[in-house]
Amino acid sequence: MTNQPGNNEGNTLLAGAAKTDITPPLGTFINGDFLTHYARYVHDSLFAKALVLQHGSTTIAIIVVDICLMQKDFTDGVRWEITNQAGIPFQHILISSTHTHAAGSVAPAYLAPADLAYTKKLPGLILQAVHQAMQNLRPAKTAFGNVDVPEHVRCRRYIMQEGFRAINPVTGKVDRVKTNPFENGHLVKEGAAPTDPQVSYLAVKGLDDKWICVLGNYSLHYVGDWDNGTISADYFGDFSRLIQRKLNAGEDFVGVMSNGTSGDINIWEFDNAGNYPAQKFKKSELIGNDIAEKISRSVDDIKWDNTPVLKVRYDELTIALRKPSFEELENAKAVVSESNYENLQVDQEGLRRIYAREQILLNEFPDEILFPLQAIMIGTGVIAGLGGEIFAETGLWLKENCPVEKYFTIGLANGYWGYLPPAHELERGGYETWRSRISNLESNAEEMIRNKLLQLVRDL
Repeated sequence: MTNQPGNNEGNTLLAGAAKTDITPPLGTFINGDFLTHYARYVHDSLFAKALVLQHGSTTIAIIVVDICLMQKDFTDGVRWEITNQAGIPFQHILISSTHTHAAGSVAPAYLAPADLAYTKKLPGLILQAVHQAMQNLRPAKTAFGNVDVPEHVRCRRYIMQEGFRAINPVTGKVDRVKTNPFENGHLVKEGAAPTDPQVSYLAVKGLDDKWICVLGNYSLHYVGDWDNGTISADYFGDFSRLIQRKLNAGEDFVGVMSNGTSGDINIWEFDNAGNYPAQKFKKSELIGNDIAEKISRSVDDIKWDNTPVLKVRYDELTIALRKPSFEELENAKAVVSESNYENLQVDQEGLRRIYAREQILLNEFPDEILFPLQAIMIGTGVIAGLGGEIFAETGLWLKENCPVEKYFTIGLANGYWGYLPPAHELERGGYETWRSRISNLESNAEEMIRNKLLQLVRDL
């Protein structure tokens, strides 16, 4: 029988963590690329990881899932199921994707569909992790910390040398930035935007001083040092295993790495290649190890709170979508009608055909969507959740303007509305701005969302 949220006696915090294996069977669709891939090799297991905190009459759940992305209708369904079965209020549940690109697909992206069997299976596994975390509730304490890990984050949007032409497949015009210049690294001039070098974390121990959980947050997209068709939790999984070892934590400890504001950040080298091992999986392991090592060295200096008050603010902001004009739609239909998607090559011409299809599918979307925003206060720190791929610039702005010192943003949380570029980045172009089903929010959406989230934090 699962413990139900209720009033705790006195001023004691209860905490519990658990994880459930969600590794998909071989043959499952994998999304995260322009084309469909299929699971044919499992390098390491995937998990849904849940941390449940309870203080007085307030219970919250933070869940991180080893998956590329989960759309809002999917996460809403899971959250309501948790509310109905475990009694945790819908608005008190944060559920996010790590954004590994080597996991089962529960959402369509470009030419990759959702895998219906896995989409049906995953919610029950996530719920199982929450149930087990609630079974594990015990008196606990929390602390916030952070360490700098600047060496593994690079802006993947580049200003190129004069004369380079970055063609936008939607408009046919030339962009002012180039994302991931794979064959043109020698023409890179500089990164186009700042990075966030900080790894923030929430540490949770029992009052007996035994470790329960470390929830980390790093603004690094994913590593991707594996072959297509591989199942892997990427560096998120490596960190989770290695932090347990470095802290000498017990088998019931749950290490978690969440994705921060990494919409324009990755680790791929273009201007100075050769700093990382070339073997498969070794770069992920190196990065996971570096983060785990720095956190493990810092925990002796963090300040523990035995009675942290829990508060939550949640809202859904109405945002308009950028959609094709009538003329653009007709042109897209003409391209799609004579395209062979079964044998498409992902070159400039292939991208033109992929994005023509995107215009037609995007046109079927509603004109407005509800974008989820969430702020969770745990003692003196705040964890926020935003439902998309947020740029590092936005995360840095939120850290600078938040009224609390200990703050971090979990991206891809409570749904997925694609990339959220600031308006000036939208004007510069680049992959993250190309209008599609994963980049379509109105031009001032980023400003609206960050201002609303800051208001939620201040309301706490």
